[in-house]
Amino acid sequence: MKKILVVDDEPDILKTVSFRLEKASYEILTATNGQEALNLVWEKRPDLILLDLALPGIDGYEVCKRLRADETLKNIPIIFLTASQPYRIKEKVKGFDADDYLIKPFEAEELLAKVKKFTDE
Repeated sequence: MKKILVVDDEPDILKTVSFRLEKASYEILTATNGQEALNLVWEKRPDLILLDLALPGIDGYEVCKRLRADETLKNIPIIFLTASQPYRIKEKVKGFDADDYLIKPFEAEELLAKVKKFTDE
């Protein structure tokens, strides 16, 4: 079973995304801030990270930067979760070496399609 870390400081989004992914047979880890996310990645080694950009403390950009700088973690796919406009986020995805993005609010089908893209063998 693939393990996905969902990082978001909004409880409703965390609950909704986790529910959808659990129904699709993924194991879910959750974090509500950047430091908690980093700790979980180092400890649990998820197969994919869904990462909100606007987090308290260490934001999503910094989390991504730190993970990409770590030789043992840099290949874990990262999908940014954001409320940004599409034209703004595309450049940031490239600049921070993220793998993809989802713009909030998003449909369950879109979420599952993006997740499958990075978790299907």
